[in-house]
Amino acid sequence: MTGQKAVPKAVVSVHRRISEIGRSAWDSCAAAPDYEANPFVAYDFLECLERSGCATEPAGWAPQHLAVSDAAGTVTAVMPLYLKSHSQGEYVFDHAWADAYERAGGRYYPKLVSASPFSPVTGPRLMVRDSLERETGRRQLLDGALTLCEQFGTSTLGVNFPTQAEWRFLGEHGLLLRQNQQYHWLNAGYSSFEDFLAALSSGRRKTIRRERREAAADLDIVRLTGSDLSEEHWDAFFGFYMDTGSRKWGAPYLNRRFFALLGERMADSVLLVMARRQGRWIAGALNLIGGDCLYGRNWGCAEDVPFLHFELCYYQAIDHAIGAGLARVEAGAQGPHKIARGYRPSAVYSAHYIADPALRAPVARFLEEERRAVQGEMDWLAEEYSPFKQGAA
Repeated sequence: MTGQKAVPKAVVSVHRRISEIGRSAWDSCAAAPDYEANPFVAYDFLECLERSGCATEPAGWAPQHLAVSDAAGTVTAVMPLYLKSHSQGEYVFDHAWADAYERAGGRYYPKLVSASPFSPVTGPRLMVRDSLERETGRRQLLDGALTLCEQFGTSTLGVNFPTQAEWRFLGEHGLLLRQNQQYHWLNAGYSSFEDFLAALSSGRRKTIRRERREAAADLDIVRLTGSDLSEEHWDAFFGFYMDTGSRKWGAPYLNRRFFALLGERMADSVLLVMARRQGRWIAGALNLIGGDCLYGRNWGCAEDVPFLHFELCYYQAIDHAIGAGLARVEAGAQGPHKIARGYRPSAVYSAHYIADPALRAPVARFLEEERRAVQGEMDWLAEEYSPFKQGAA
């Protein structure tokens, strides 16, 4: 799988809790100076998921995190890794593969997945402390994951939402490559929200201004971060989150304990946009703040207010990103309607090792066709539905 070039000796260890590796060792790799700070692979975020019980073996996410240590015992590379008994909470859909394989007599689960649980957010997965040793560290982590795959007898290893550089690396080392799309807003150096609107067609400018007026009528909209966050806000937001989750997929992935821990441990990385009417909270949108990006995550409401979803999730995020000088907003999975609000089709990736050739061959053919179709759709959407004035995109 990984070629013939020798890889220097190292110790690769498996950890069933991220706390076994420790914050200092983990973040020295996940937050290496040349990586863009990404809250979804930070020690605190992943440990909050484990401590709250959201990403644990009973929930179908059994941690199997990898750490590479050198001869002196220093951790030089880490990989978030989980043994999964289902395909929920991944946002990279392989249910059809699982069904086909099991109908043919195979056993698809358990499987191994490298991901940030419940977070369709691009970020490093093969995290190496020293950029000069990145190639070596990635190979050590990949070899360790494939060895673990063999030891467990798992059908697949999936690496979900890696960086483009990691995706290419994984393809070069034999994994099957998958491409999908999201919708991201890009900051072209705008000085204000009105400056951003000036780059749009006159029709879109009028529509967005109208949507914002109607959404905010009779409401107070506030942005909360850091010490401004309180348990009152988390109580209200959790109610919105549970309502949205139960209506969409039946069993929301995150519990109240997770949000409490997130507020305790990562308050400065949280942007909670909340709306209230006459002192009562009626809607909220959760974002996490990265080094150069605002990541939209969860939304919910207690009242059906026209355009409020667009206001809290998209327009407030753009306004905050402009004010904070952030390069982009990633608004999460799905949603072609985001294009009309200034978000552009953007590629996201996954890579897959499939142990059984009888499954690997048809999946490889499918993914080749899917990549072409996804890229074609992205090009078409960008050309046909762009809200930007000609020459302003």
